[in-house]
Amino acid sequence: MNHSNPFLFAQDLTLALFLRGPVEATTSFFCGLMPEDASAAPEPSRRDGVGTHSPSISSLTGAPDESIWQHKTFRGTVGARNYKVYVPTSHEHEQLPMVVMLHGANQDPDDFAAGTRMNVLAEEARYIVLYPEQPQSANAARCWNWFRPGDRLRESGEAALIAELTREVMTMYNADSTRIYVAGMSAGGAMAVNLAVTYVDLYAAAGIHSGLAYGIADDAFSAISVMNHGSADFQFELLRKESEQRAYTPLIAFHGDQDNVVHPRNCDDLIRMNCIFAVSSQSAFRQITTVATQEGIYGHTRSLSCDDKGEVIGEQWIIHGLDHAWSGGDSAGSYTDCNGPDASREMLRFFDSVDLNTGGDRKF
Repeated sequence: MNHSNPFLFAQDLTLALFLRGPVEATTSFFCGLMPEDASAAPEPSRRDGVGTHSPSISSLTGAPDESIWQHKTFRGTVGARNYKVYVPTSHEHEQLPMVVMLHGANQDPDDFAAGTRMNVLAEEARYIVLYPEQPQSANAARCWNWFRPGDRLRESGEAALIAELTREVMTMYNADSTRIYVAGMSAGGAMAVNLAVTYVDLYAAAGIHSGLAYGIADDAFSAISVMNHGSADFQFELLRKESEQRAYTPLIAFHGDQDNVVHPRNCDDLIRMNCIFAVSSQSAFRQITTVATQEGIYGHTRSLSCDDKGEVIGEQWIIHGLDHAWSGGDSAGSYTDCNGPDASREMLRFFDSVDLNTGGDRKF
């Protein structure tokens, strides 16, 4: 809590009171008695293991015996965090792609890995997977502080911490620097957007599930507002002009149209933001939309956003009937719904189609 600033103290106290409700409540997504320091000390991990040395980890990830599922602690220039890393079977230091997975409220790396099944799919597709962990000392609900201005800027706060951690793990496991991706759920999805916008030279693409657009909230109260209603009037054009750049990161976004924690309008805002960042003011973007139904799972509306050359700059999935849950996820993890299309598999499919050109242009 911030006792030195009465206004911030009032915010923290109000948000803490909201936490008395069920975890599904909107404000439990991110709020609590939260310090402003990204360097909050890591807490002991609740589960740990390498390969199948820990039975609980094997059951959570479905990982084969030769793979690595390891707990580590990172200490960087702006803070420290525990994290877990998954390395697929028979990795012999060849350059593999890597995806950074940012969990949501009341989750941890084990829970998120189990629910998304990302380690199982990464074994098939041969991806390294990094799971930074947000401790309760940084946020009472274990949410990434996506809405704080100091945590969404390049070389500042949690955004800088995650980027530093990404680079360290890239070096540690010889990851392919042109194929580094970031994905997240809910608060983790919103933080993944922050990284996609501010570190376009690091992340080649982003996967966002139930997240929010960049820069639409400055404090906890405005975050509640946009989570409930979206930000239809936000001036993304002005934000682009202020940043003096048109850099962007291709992204794929998923959202349930029955989400009662983060309004699905936020997914529309996110796609609109990315298109504005990707396309010059003299050009226009266009969308190609398909609607699909399939017996036994939720139907969905899938839209491809393309620039004036016809190249895909974003992909949006609205899942009909899905609440605030990872589409196609495993019930072994929290906030999942197995009845939707497999968001994890679709994200990896999208990532496979784009890499980062160090000269500044995208190869898609």
